[in-house]
Amino acid sequence: MAVPSTRSAAIRESRADLASIVRTYGVAYEDAHRPSPAQRAVLRALVRCRTAALGGHLDRCDACGATRPVYNSCRNRHCPQCQSLDQAKWREAQRAVLLPIPYFHVVFTLPHALTALIRAHPRRLYSLLFQTVVETLQQVARDPKHLGAELGITAVLHTWGQTLIDHIHLHCIVTGGGLTLDGQRWKPSKRPDFLFPVRALSKKFRGKFLARLTTAYDDGQLEGDPQSDSRLSRSEWMRLRASLRAKKWVVYAKPPFAGAEQVLDYLARYTHRIALSNERIVAVRGNQVSFRYKDYAHGSAYKVMTLAAVEFLRRFLLHVVPPGFMRVRHYGLLANRHRAAKLARCRSLLAVASAPLLPPDNESLVDCIRRLTGIDISRCPVCGGGPMRLIEQLAPAPLDTS
Repeated sequence: MAVPSTRSAAIRESRADLASIVRTYGVAYEDAHRPSPAQRAVLRALVRCRTAALGGHLDRCDACGATRPVYNSCRNRHCPQCQSLDQAKWREAQRAVLLPIPYFHVVFTLPHALTALIRAHPRRLYSLLFQTVVETLQQVARDPKHLGAELGITAVLHTWGQTLIDHIHLHCIVTGGGLTLDGQRWKPSKRPDFLFPVRALSKKFRGKFLARLTTAYDDGQLEGDPQSDSRLSRSEWMRLRASLRAKKWVVYAKPPFAGAEQVLDYLARYTHRIALSNERIVAVRGNQVSFRYKDYAHGSAYKVMTLAAVEFLRRFLLHVVPPGFMRVRHYGLLANRHRAAKLARCRSLLAVASAPLLPPDNESLVDCIRRLTGIDISRCPVCGGGPMRLIEQLAPAPLDTS
């Protein structure tokens, strides 16, 4: 049972991270629930990340002789320890695709009435969400009444709210203008502070998504295990569709970004965000986990919620996406197949410099971390000198579960 509280200082008795919570309560969670293979894989990755179980290497300082074991990362995209470097590298790569134009942020949210269906068919429903949102934006953009051009879109799937309950939404970073359909002109948005009318986007989004969802149901693509509670009878489906049609679907347009650096910061932060970072975990005690969240209903005040540890893990694992599913996708001017040619054309029409050069593919990990973060991991943590040099490879060792 959730226990919200604003007295975070009073319960900071035993700070913990996600991995230690999984080590302590993971078995209890698996006994109480039926995790999917993907969820089990995340649990295994979290408890092994940067431990002897994954192996690594031993470094020794040339100056003072101190040794340091360095264990391998799990590289799982749901791990809070494995996102920083990937985030920095991704952020740098996006410099090559940014144009000196306004960018807009539009958020499309699915109604909570769809939660059960999405849990039963995540890959299908997440794909429908991407397809519908992009079709909605591009169709409105190509209408001469609104813009009459092709946009560049980066879409990022998030499935959680601040308290880890389901909140399925797509963040879209959209160019403030586009390439005319004949490719001859760059056409800016009609206003620097406004892209498209939100009400028109909302209605079109709802109509297109329900049409795709109806087709999927009629084609049997939403059929589950006959013994499963997720199986919808025809009458249940008709009632669900009617209720979804009657709702106003939420499309939210945020103020435009102030500049390219703000776009980069936002993209990197959101594309590699997971449902909950270690920094938000306040305390673990008495089989309960307390974590910080932002209460948007009360002035975005920061509060603390306490959940039973098993329930905390259940909520966290709700947001494990299907294996191989891409949470970040690019469309229109940014689609991988045509990106280089279309962006080159846009830069030519905008009379701006060519894309910045990216670092070489053979750059070492040490050099990459130093360049992107300013941290020199080759320096000795004991004497501050070094450098630390590899002296031995460490084979994976059995995981200590004591």
